[in-house]
Amino acid sequence: MEKRNKIIPDFGPLRGVRVLSLGSIVAMPHAANMMADFGAEVINIERPKVGDTYRVLAPFIEHEGKKVSTSWAQDARNRLSMTLDANLNIPEVREIFLGLIKEADIFMENMVWLDKFGINDQLLLETNPKLVIVHVSGYGRPEFGGDPKVCDRASYDMIGQAYSSFMNLNGDTDRLPMVTKPWTNDYVSALTAAFGALSAYISVQETGKGQVVDVAQFEAMARILSDTIVSYTEAGVLKQRSGTNATAFQPYGLFQSKDDRYVAIGAFGPGVYKRFVQALGLDVEYYNFKDCASSTNAVSSEKGQDLANKTIQWCLDRTSDEIVEHLNQFKVGCARVNTAEDVVEDPHWIDRENFVEYEDQTINKSIKAFGIVPKMSETPGQVWRGAPKVGQDNEAILSKLLGFSDEKIRELADKGIIEVQRELELV
Repeated sequence: MEKRNKIIPDFGPLRGVRVLSLGSIVAMPHAANMMADFGAEVINIERPKVGDTYRVLAPFIEHEGKKVSTSWAQDARNRLSMTLDANLNIPEVREIFLGLIKEADIFMENMVWLDKFGINDQLLLETNPKLVIVHVSGYGRPEFGGDPKVCDRASYDMIGQAYSSFMNLNGDTDRLPMVTKPWTNDYVSALTAAFGALSAYISVQETGKGQVVDVAQFEAMARILSDTIVSYTEAGVLKQRSGTNATAFQPYGLFQSKDDRYVAIGAFGPGVYKRFVQALGLDVEYYNFKDCASSTNAVSSEKGQDLANKTIQWCLDRTSDEIVEHLNQFKVGCARVNTAEDVVEDPHWIDRENFVEYEDQTINKSIKAFGIVPKMSETPGQVWRGAPKVGQDNEAILSKLLGFSDEKIRELADKGIIEVQRELELV
């Protein structure tokens, strides 16, 4: 759907889609940003003079006396930033906010407690019957079920990992459950939110009727638990942490190399296992799959443990590069555990154009960051601008989208409703 008075360039499969987002940090904003990378016009409402909390997360890039969070610089590109105290009890705010709702296709939020601002689904859908509303919260909205007291709880990435039972499966057996990094639950929730938003948007194009999408962090995480739930309900198996290296088959885990790096090796199934044994120069008949790798008992048997020890020593006798190159010649899954330093210098990453450079708007410096995923042959995404300064686009949004005059914008600024970034010429 093409929009009049667009502010951003035309590109990508989502050109013409307008997203209004209200919230901060990672999950919901990242969902909006994934759409922004593919051409959606994302207007992000931030707190006046303060902005998104993500802006103050260390470490920082410093340049000529200014600094910006590395997280913000990576994740907030392609956004339009508008500052507004989203309290609809203030008449001027109500006019602006509902005016933007009329112009939006998708409204996304992770504020949780919207009612205190006078914002509710009924009002939004009355204002724009074709609107897609996406709520992202820790425990879900009570309108979709659940205990209202639980729905009202605060949540973070770690909380979602814990409540979903995902955390219980991660970490070594003799240690505490492990929080996976950097923000696994937030990013999985973002993927779920983006999928839900675009699915509902397609429905609107067919039916003309908007709807509400409810994304709970714990449910987004539970959806990627594979068979954990059904293993318990139907097979009576309560899955627990098994550590990094598999115990039911081998090799599948991390192995230390001669150069004191770690390499992930995976040979699941008899075919790949046979190639692995051949790669190590061992007797395939003697170290056969059934006796050495087909079950927990086989892995723990004398012959299975002998193979495990030979694998460990084989890796210790070689550098990580040697291990990776040799095993991949035998089509055995293998990769070094990389760092950011490794991947930035990796020819494969570079040749796939996984790094992009753009000017961050806060420090006015070109930065190198991770690029666009996924890749598309006909309508690729792009970075048209770096992460914005707080309220950088206030005047453009108010004038181009809502038709506010410079005089009206100045009056709103004088009342403290908005902030302006430039001197306005009053006629």
